[in-house]
Amino acid sequence: MKSDSLKVVMLCSLCLLYLFKTPAFALTDSIPRKAAGEKVVYLKLKLSSMAAVTVSKAPLKYNKHLALSFTLDDGYRSAFLTAYPLLHGGRISPPFPDEWKNDEGGDGSYSAGLFFSDGCAHAIPFRLGIAINAAGIGELPVNRGHLSWPEVHTLYQSGWDILNHGYHHATKHGTDYENEVLQNVSLVKNKLGFTMTQFIVPGGEGDKDYQKAYEQAALKNGSFSVASVNGAEPLIPVKDTVNLTSLIYKRDFMSSGNIPLATAKQRLSLLDSLMRLTEPAWLHEFTHGVGNSNLWSLSVVFPEFKYYMTTIAGKYGQKGTDKLWMAPWQEVYEYIWLRDRVKIETTQKGQELIIKMILPEIPDTFRHTAISLNIQTTSSFDLISQSSNLSVSYHGKGDKKLININL
Repeated sequence: MKSDSLKVVMLCSLCLLYLFKTPAFALTDSIPRKAAGEKVVYLKLKLSSMAAVTVSKAPLKYNKHLALSFTLDDGYRSAFLTAYPLLHGGRISPPFPDEWKNDEGGDGSYSAGLFFSDGCAHAIPFRLGIAINAAGIGELPVNRGHLSWPEVHTLYQSGWDILNHGYHHATKHGTDYENEVLQNVSLVKNKLGFTMTQFIVPGGEGDKDYQKAYEQAALKNGSFSVASVNGAEPLIPVKDTVNLTSLIYKRDFMSSGNIPLATAKQRLSLLDSLMRLTEPAWLHEFTHGVGNSNLWSLSVVFPEFKYYMTTIAGKYGQKGTDKLWMAPWQEVYEYIWLRDRVKIETTQKGQELIIKMILPEIPDTFRHTAISLNIQTTSSFDLISQSSNLSVSYHGKGDKKLININL
């Protein structure tokens, strides 16, 4: 998906205005549901005193201030050769000339990984999303420029989300949009065992408004939201209820220019501004390759990508303010969807507090089912019992008490 630098600058400057001018979204719900119906789960806390307790749903997972979703489009190999080891820890690939004579490698250095915390003393690596065209995924040639199926599987198992970008990345006149959506879903399901539910409209030459045809084809065939050139702005306020139903939205494009690190510094300035705001928000950025070459002039070269990510981690990750949630679009989408539908009830008897959560019917194809709870009280607490099949972490002391629940 192409974008010129002027558009990026204008879009960045409009983000802050959008955050304040966008009204609270109304909640509607047309997503297919599981047949099992609502489910109720419980937590029981032991308090150190009889002080009153207020329990509320965190606007973002781990009660972060900003969710940043970063997507790599087209499934290029640099996602695995450079981005993955940089973020998760490991040896970054040295220079790697691909089949198109572009360098998809990095600097060959070792990375200790980039992390934020879950607010309960556990480190979580930065994770991205990749938008793939399944027709291009394979093992050959040896110097292939695209990912292989084992590499995509590794990224998925490491917490990255895989997004639908069309089977062939087709855009020209005569494209069968529904087939592009469905064939991509089918092959990924066959190869990796899961169903993609988020669609990214591929960019390129095509009929006028071909993006709208893709949007409708994706929403008609199981996609919960679609990234396109149309729709909601890349910055979404999340303090209040968010209407995610059939959401069509735009993303901020990143590409390296002639001045080294200029794009990264521009984006870091925007993040600094967002971190100073009083209300939480969600921002989506994307590029294509992250190797040493600026692939198709639509990519962020590795030195700039490394600078961008390491600076973010140093400022807003676990070693900084720890206010950033770096997670793929799908994970954030599913958290907010669930957050806006979970009902919380509490019963306090002396130094015991029971938290009752009434869960909605959750779509079968959801991958992430988690909720974070802010606990406001002058008392410290411990978790003494919970419903079965819940994975719970908590921080029950200090002024930032938190419970994270994976359902």
